[in-house]
Amino acid sequence: MNLKKLWVIIIISFLPAMAAELLAMEKLPQGIKWITNDSASLFASLKAKKGGTYRTYFTTFPMTIRMVGPDSNTGLVSELRANQLSLISTHPNTEEIIPELATHWAFGDDNKTMYFRLDKRARWSDGKPVKADDYLYTLEFMRSRNIVAPFYNNYYTNEIEKVVKFDEYTIAVVSKKRLPDLHQRVSISPTPRHFFGKVPKDFVKRYNWKIEPNTGPYQISKINKGKSVIFKRKKNWWAKDLRYFKGRYNVDKIVYSVIREETSAFEYFKKGRIETFDLGLPEYWHEKAKNLEIYEKGYAKKLMAYTNTPRPSSGLWLNQDKEIFKSKKVRHAFAHALNVNKILKSVFRGDFQRLNSGTDGYGKYTNTNIKARKFDIKKVEELMTSAGWNRGSDGIWVQKKMRFSVKVLYGYKDHAKWLVVLKEDAKKAGVELILQLLDGATMLKMAAEKKHDVVFITMSSGLRPRYWQTYHSVNAHKAQTNNLTNTDDPDLDKMIDSYRKTYEVEKRIILAKKIQAKIHDIGAFVPIKKSDYIRLIYWRWLQFPKVPATKHSDGISTGLFWLDPDIKKETLRAMKTGKTFKPETIVDKTFKAD
Repeated sequence: MNLKKLWVIIIISFLPAMAAELLAMEKLPQGIKWITNDSASLFASLKAKKGGTYRTYFTTFPMTIRMVGPDSNTGLVSELRANQLSLISTHPNTEEIIPELATHWAFGDDNKTMYFRLDKRARWSDGKPVKADDYLYTLEFMRSRNIVAPFYNNYYTNEIEKVVKFDEYTIAVVSKKRLPDLHQRVSISPTPRHFFGKVPKDFVKRYNWKIEPNTGPYQISKINKGKSVIFKRKKNWWAKDLRYFKGRYNVDKIVYSVIREETSAFEYFKKGRIETFDLGLPEYWHEKAKNLEIYEKGYAKKLMAYTNTPRPSSGLWLNQDKEIFKSKKVRHAFAHALNVNKILKSVFRGDFQRLNSGTDGYGKYTNTNIKARKFDIKKVEELMTSAGWNRGSDGIWVQKKMRFSVKVLYGYKDHAKWLVVLKEDAKKAGVELILQLLDGATMLKMAAEKKHDVVFITMSSGLRPRYWQTYHSVNAHKAQTNNLTNTDDPDLDKMIDSYRKTYEVEKRIILAKKIQAKIHDIGAFVPIKKSDYIRLIYWRWLQFPKVPATKHSDGISTGLFWLDPDIKKETLRAMKTGKTFKPETIVDKTFKAD
């Protein structure tokens, strides 16, 4: 065969692939105004040192390291997702758009489309470049029923219309509707086609413990099942010198060890086996860490840093598929039977405030007319009597063969202290609470599968209120969704659908307040507590920037901290020789709300 014929055969063999590639690409519209942001303020310290091992813990070992599918919303999911970058991000102080995997972006005239220029330097952890095809594949992957993830199936089918490829490094993500905060909704993360390929029917099992390539600073390096998970920093991480990543993600290694109880974790901290310990609970801040020897001698410091961000939905979620909670009067009575103000004063010592709704702290979007139901035995009596219930011989409300007795699931031993107080006063109101402590993963699994009566969970929030995940009927009566209350209300559905479709900000604000009022009326979520600060104790070799937290997150989760080896040597030497330092408590009010 001569060389000319060989080249003809080679070209013909590649024609189908070339044709498919061309068909997958479209022509970029003219007049696009590209935007970037390389001048927003820095929030990390350029003095940060690299290196060292940060030791921390989780209370329960994760059931999987998949980021989608059954049991994926447990354990290390936040850490895993933090290492899967998005196209763009939001500045944690100013809320400006800043780059991540895209260097430039542009808004379409239709208010549904955003264009992105991918950073050609971006790499997966296995060294392969991040390209447009990874975003095309994201839709295929997230829409697949084989991942067994209804939320992602719904979102990427009903919210994201398509991803358009213009060339290897230029794409558009198109929403199915006009949105005022479009950049927050279409800034999707890529999915590595070269790792997953065609999504298999046994995806859940096959990828349960497979380490997925990511685009972020850390990658899992070792899994000791039941004991620990170790992350290592990528020394040649592609984004390490980019403006908004400088001074962040400084430690070489992060070790997550299983420590099942907070009391045990505190002992680990005191012995220097972990670097930090959360002092959010009043008993730790006011008592256990107050006269602590390592603090009094200056070996450890305390930090209290205020933030100003929407408050997580921290409260009790009632399962309306349970017969006892089908009645709105009974749900309202349950809320009135809980003496939350008592635990705020006695157990929490006034450190927390009452959360009034699941949408607190959103500024104009928050309906401030909504107030959480207060402890009121007379109100309980009125509601239960009108619903056809009577007090039994033991004082608990009964209706036919049904007693007002419900299981309350919780995942941390320390919660028992305030739950017991609620239980005692609830009994006076004729409601029996059966408290059931489970490890965190098991509790979340039961809640996700809707096997709970009542569960105490704190659910994080975004910069704008979202209701579809937690309250729309499409996510009710099925496993692996965040509609933990199984709320199924046609009127609420209409309002949520309108909210999601409405582009005008003022109309969205009005709808948001109406939705909140409706959710409050349904009464399947009982808000408990909120705070506007973080509190922790840490060994003095752990360092923070001058402003140790951001407006919307803390310094640990944002990766602002670092370990100083010289200070560590100095501290360990001082502990041996008896040298002490001045005790220090840092209180930062930079982002304290007015």
